[in-house]
Amino acid sequence: MTRLQTRVLCLLMGIILILLPACQIAPANNDEVVDTAGKLSVHFIDVGQGASQLIIGPTGKTILIDGGNNSEEAKMVAYLQSQRLNKIDILIATHPDADHVGGLDAVIRHFDIGKIYMPKVQSNTKTFEDVLTAIKEKSLKISTAKAGLSLEWEQDVEVLMIAPVSVYEDTNEMSAVVKLSYGNHPFLLTGDAEAESENDIMKSGVSLKADVLLVGHHGSNSSTSSEWLKKIQPKYAVIQSGTNNYGHPTNEVLGRLKKQGTVVYRTDQLGNILFVTDGTSLEIDHTDRLVDAKATDTASDKLTQQSVFESCAAVREAGKAPIRKDDPGYNAKLDRDGDGIACE
Repeated sequence: MTRLQTRVLCLLMGIILILLPACQIAPANNDEVVDTAGKLSVHFIDVGQGASQLIIGPTGKTILIDGGNNSEEAKMVAYLQSQRLNKIDILIATHPDADHVGGLDAVIRHFDIGKIYMPKVQSNTKTFEDVLTAIKEKSLKISTAKAGLSLEWEQDVEVLMIAPVSVYEDTNEMSAVVKLSYGNHPFLLTGDAEAESENDIMKSGVSLKADVLLVGHHGSNSSTSSEWLKKIQPKYAVIQSGTNNYGHPTNEVLGRLKKQGTVVYRTDQLGNILFVTDGTSLEIDHTDRLVDAKATDTASDKLTQQSVFESCAAVREAGKAPIRKDDPGYNAKLDRDGDGIACE
């Protein structure tokens, strides 16, 4: 190597060393980390036919509500890691159905956990037991999720738990419902709360007006009444759903939202959906995974016509036990005492 070549090589190495600190390493799963410093971000994570919301506050504190099905465990952990998190300050399991708590045991084992809130309702499923086992293994305590709680979190963010108002036989009705407010932009996150819980919340007199609504029970017709929507007056609605046998979201609910003038975002069409606010402005982002709306409606119609559950094991695996006569997938053969409720 000549003296000139040596000088050129040294010069190039010097330039590389100067520029290297400015390089950014992308997360391992190639998920882009959105700059939300000093802002409130609400992530509606695409977990298929299930639900999960991650909330990151202006100073970086976190709330995780639900964690999708067991099949989404790895995705849940990867998504939280992509946001460079090591702690969940508040974890809320809205109710014990598998499509809401299935991934939470993995989250509990992989991250530091602060407070845990769950409603006083049990389930005899292995999925729910796994969550309780993970909590016990880390010597964590469970606080009861119920209406009237004001959660200590970020100084400038109000976090109110407005349901369950009462005690209900249906686990969906026992869902923890959270209203989150930062500046001029409130969010209402509803779990699988249905008509009875919605009515009791309205009767409680709590302010329901919200810019962003998580549509209850994945867009099931048993939730999101016209009266409920009139109280909330949402500008935007998010529906978390995936391929399913229930016809979610139903045309009836989509029609009510359209009549209300609400813009709808769906995880089955858009992937992960992100709202970011500084308290004044509101930005919306999502995974670029749009599908043809007409094709989606056709697929939904076909799913509604699919056969009913063939066994109680399948009902429990779907997190829908007990299943009622008016529920999609109900099978009279599984209703041994003929009371309109199967797989009690």
